[in-house]
Amino acid sequence: MAIAIKSEREIELMREAGRILAITHEELKKAIKPGITTYDIDKLGEEVIRSYGCIPSFLNYNGYPASICVSVNDEVVHGIPSKNRYIKEGDIVSLDAGVIYKGYHSDAARTYGVGDISKEAEFLIESTRQCFFEALKAAVPGNYIRDIGIAVERYAVARKLGVVVDLVGHGVGAKLHEDPEVPNFETKRRGAKLKPGMTLAIEPMITLGDYEVDWLDDDWTVVTSDGSLAAHYENTVLITEGEPEILSKAEGLEL
Repeated sequence: MAIAIKSEREIELMREAGRILAITHEELKKAIKPGITTYDIDKLGEEVIRSYGCIPSFLNYNGYPASICVSVNDEVVHGIPSKNRYIKEGDIVSLDAGVIYKGYHSDAARTYGVGDISKEAEFLIESTRQCFFEALKAAVPGNYIRDIGIAVERYAVARKLGVVVDLVGHGVGAKLHEDPEVPNFETKRRGAKLKPGMTLAIEPMITLGDYEVDWLDDDWTVVTSDGSLAAHYENTVLITEGEPEILSKAEGLEL
């Protein structure tokens, strides 16, 4: 396993990719309302990304047919946008997107509630977001990949939430998916030692029910096996000499 240590130039390119991705997510957040289709969300996301001279990371990646993964309610990840899928009041919507800027990727996901959502859904969305920030505390030099997963799992399990184990985070940089894998759960092996210059996509995928998932017949959309709600929160993170840096952010915008 060869984990790329990024140069200052590469990190600067990834910061800019991340800034544009954060702006894209902000525009999508403002657009999500009852009556919009998942296709509309995808088209808007692609327009924003291309307006900055960037390329959507996901479009045609291993055959994926869209720029934005739009996953609704029990869909964990990789939902395929459709002109026939309308967002409704009370839904929760997970948006996963990537940006390529001058050959370098940033990857980030958010989950939003549509209008009035249940208390359980609110709890899931906020807990999934906090799982990421618990993981971020562990993303420091000298720790290991396993420490990130332990942080996510402990926080989620303490709140009686399910941690998806069939999907993991990953390295990111010149490729969308690089070494190492970054699980959201404790593993037997400690994995790679974290070193400054590593860039990781840390992405808790959490459910209100069990951890088990299924793939739909489209071979992309992953759903909870028990039909429970799922949420996804992800950022591209740089390991530094000290505190980790979130690269998928923009000044003045909330994470």
